[in-house]
Amino acid sequence: MNRRYVIGSKALLLVLTLLLSGCSSIDEDLSDCGSEYEMEYKLCLETDINTELQSQLDQQTDGQVADALYNHLKNIFSDVAYDIDLSFYDTGKEGTLLQNKELEMGTNERSYTIFLPAHEYRHAAIANLANNHQVVKEGEKQSYTLALHQELPDTVDSHESGLFTGRADLDVKENENQSFQVDLYMANSAAAMVIDRQGIEVKEIKVFTTGFASGFNVNDSTYTFEKTSPIVRTTSVDTGTDQLCFCSVNFPSRDKADGDEALWEYRVYVTLADGSVTETILSVKEPLGAGKLKVVQCTLCADGSLTTSNPSVGVSVTLEWKEGGTYEPDF
Repeated sequence: MNRRYVIGSKALLLVLTLLLSGCSSIDEDLSDCGSEYEMEYKLCLETDINTELQSQLDQQTDGQVADALYNHLKNIFSDVAYDIDLSFYDTGKEGTLLQNKELEMGTNERSYTIFLPAHEYRHAAIANLANNHQVVKEGEKQSYTLALHQELPDTVDSHESGLFTGRADLDVKENENQSFQVDLYMANSAAAMVIDRQGIEVKEIKVFTTGFASGFNVNDSTYTFEKTSPIVRTTSVDTGTDQLCFCSVNFPSRDKADGDEALWEYRVYVTLADGSVTETILSVKEPLGAGKLKVVQCTLCADGSLTTSNPSVGVSVTLEWKEGGTYEPDF
C-alpha cells in the first residue's frame, strides 16, 4: 500500500543567503538578487506496518506479537518528519554547496516560502537525521559526494529513525512566480524475527542481521556496500507472550545476488543451560528494499537451533559453536 503525506505550512520564511551575483551577505540589500519561491515537501511512505504484519505473520502468531512489533516500529515507518536538512548546490562540474539549512519540523505537513537568487540548483533534502546517532551526513560540500553513512565498526546498533531523502533540479527564474515540489522517500528498512520457544528454556538468545549497505548516496539514490558487511545488533521486543521478537533497522540489502546466494542473513546465538552455544544462520534470498519490512518466523528446538518453514530462507546450524570461528559477535 502506498501513502503520501504532505509536509507543508506557509507560516515560515527561510532566507537562503547564497554567494552568487553580488548577494554575499545577509545584511546586503537583496531586492535585486532574487525572489520568494514556494517549496513543498511530500513524505512518501510506502509501507503500512499494520498491513505488512497482517500479511507476514501467520494465524498461529499471537496478536500481542503483532501489536508489540507495530509499537516498536511505528516511529520508524512514520508519516511525521521531525527535522529536515536542506542543501542547495551549484549545478556546475564542481557541484559546490551554496547554502544549507537545518530546520525543526515535528509535523507531517510543511511548505516553505524561500528566498533564492535566480540560479540553477541541485537541491537535496534529508529528513529525520538529527536524532539518528548511528548515521551521519558526509561529503556535504559537493552534491555528488553528499551521503548518509553509518559508523564502521564490525558490529553496529540499529538505526534510530526512519530516514527520508529527496532531490530535485531547480531552475529559479528571477521575478517569476514559481513553486517547487520535492518528494521524500525512505532510505532505510527493517528486519524482524519472531521465535516460538515451545516452552524451551535457555540462558540467552542474541540475534544479529547482516548483508546490508553501510551508506546511501543522496544525489543519485545509490547504496554503498563494504567488502565485509556490518553486523547489526537487533533490539529485543517485549511481546508479553512466550514468543520472542527481535528487530533491526538498517540500510537495505542488495537487489540481487550471484546465482543462488543469499542476499542477507539473520545470525542467532542460543546459550543453553549447560553453557554451550548453538549458532543458526538463516540466509534470506529475497531482497530487503528501502522502506520495506521483512519478518521471518522461526521455531526454537531443544538443541538451541532454529527452524523455519519459509521457503525463501535457508538454515545452517553449528552446535557447540565457539568464538573465533567464522564470526565473532561483539556481545
